[in-house]
This record gives sequence, structure tokens and C-alpha cells, in this order.
Amino acid sequence: MASSTLTMAARELANYPGAVGLPAPSPEPRWYAAYTCANHEKRVAAELGARDVEHFLPLYSSMRLWKDRRVQLQLPLFPGYVFVRLAVRDRQHVVQIPSVVRLVGFGGLPTALPDTEVDIMRSGLSQSLCAEPHPFLTVGRRVRITGGPFAGLEGILKRKRSNLRVVVSLALIQRSVSVEVSAADLAPV
Repeated sequence: MASSTLTMAARELANYPGAVGLPAPSPEPRWYAAYTCANHEKRVAAELGARDVEHFLPLYSSMRLWKDRRVQLQLPLFPGYVFVRLAVRDRQHVVQIPSVVRLVGFGGLPTALPDTEVDIMRSGLSQSLCAEPHPFLTVGRRVRITGGPFAGLEGILKRKRSNLRVVVSLALIQRSVSVEVSAADLAPV
């Protein structure tokens, strides 16, 4: 049923003037961004784990000052998103979760993220490096990270205090993350 719906949607889109043909959905698992309700990312990740769906929810530590104490919180690095790895035909396993709004895509079809970007992000963040959310940027000096855990990613060079940071952006979900890097590990694009 789902594959026939995808085929019909692709056929209808092809009838519009100037429409570019969409590739057929891949039967092998790919990474997709699942858009969630606000502050439900951990709940969605727990439900995905219970359903045996491979997922990735990057978190960062943030110290918050409350009236009477300091609290160390684990917050999502990309608020509102959980990354899932599945074949597009199995997307109902994810979108049936109550706090999931949809899989991010275009024309009603989910769009896969580049596997290399997600794999580099997973391996880099697993090494407990200092990463924090950053507003999505499109201007600035573009650099390629040539060494370290984020090698192969491109981003925008920024300075924070005396350290160099690179803002790495995922254009599909319009979110960015700022990571600390050494000047020796950067090359201009």
C-alpha cells in the first residue's frame, strides 16, 4: 500500500510542468530526520528503542542556574529532531509514534540525509567533545575539517573567545552545531 502511494505521488509530481523526476525510494535503510513535538525528543528516542528502530539523538550538557541551585541538563543538540535509520517502506514504524510529527522531506516524500554526514557526526560526538547548538548560518568563511573526529565535514569558521570553532550545518533540517577544532585540522574550501 505504501509503495503504491509513493509511486502515485511520484507520477502525479512528474505531470507538473518543470518538475524534476524523483528517484525511486531506496529499499535499503537510510538516515532520515524525524520531526518531533517540542521537548519530546527523549521520549521519541525511548519509543524508537522499544520498537528496535535504529536511531540517533545527539545530546549536550548544559549548566542551568535555577533560583536555589545549579542543574546539569542533557539537552538535544538538534532540538525537535531525532535521526532514524530505516528503509522508506518501514516509515510507518516511526510516524505512528505519538510525538512524531513527520519525517522531513519534500513533496510528501521523506528525504534521506547523507550517510557520511550522520556517521561522522555520530563518531565525533561519541568522543565527548565540546559541542553545542548554534543558529543556522549560510554566510562566512567555509572550511573543511581535515583531521580529528569530524574529518570530512564542511562548515563555517567562527571564533569563540580564544578557541576556533566550526559551525557544521545540516541544510535539510536547517539546524547547526558548533564544534571546537584545532587550526591545524582546517583547510579552506
